[in-house]
Amino acid sequence: MKSIAVFCGANAGNKDVYSQAAAKLGQLMAAQSIKLVFGGGKVGLMGTIADAILGAGGEAVGVIPQSLVDREVAHTGLTELQVVKTMHERKALMASHSDAFIAMPGGFGTLDEINEIITWNQLGIIKKPVAFYNVNGYFDKFIELIAHGVQEGFIKPEYADNLIVEADAGVLLQKLTRYAAAVSEDWVDSERI
Repeated sequence: MKSIAVFCGANAGNKDVYSQAAAKLGQLMAAQSIKLVFGGGKVGLMGTIADAILGAGGEAVGVIPQSLVDREVAHTGLTELQVVKTMHERKALMASHSDAFIAMPGGFGTLDEINEIITWNQLGIIKKPVAFYNVNGYFDKFIELIAHGVQEGFIKPEYADNLIVEADAGVLLQKLTRYAAAVSEDWVDSERI
């Protein structure tokens, strides 16, 4: 696994544990030579994980819409910053550059991004692992909602079962690596996005 897209908050949250977890994940990714692909912002958890991976000698590639660059929230110290026109382009480009996806705590944008990736997997557009970095139990209620969707017959059990939920960054990366190794290369076709 060479690169992981991390979707996370443009805010840091109101507990230090979130920033600490973002920094730890960035450091572990750098140690394993895994490139970060992220939303390109310098603020919130986005800025924290980018700074951590860069500080540990790793690579960080940001993908950001021009409208956010205009608001001066782009991280200017990245390995690479790609500026796109729309949020749709941002998600497609991030997906094409990533071997796996992690959702960290975040708001509506984070939920939008990770749910779109889950849907692309479900539709067979891509076949790449999806994980929730469940820092401080942040995603517990969301995972309960998914389980409720399975129970009510709206989500097939296999789609829920394929999601990785983990609170430990090291274990999370191990699980993603194992999953990615098991996935057949012919499914990974970013041209279909």
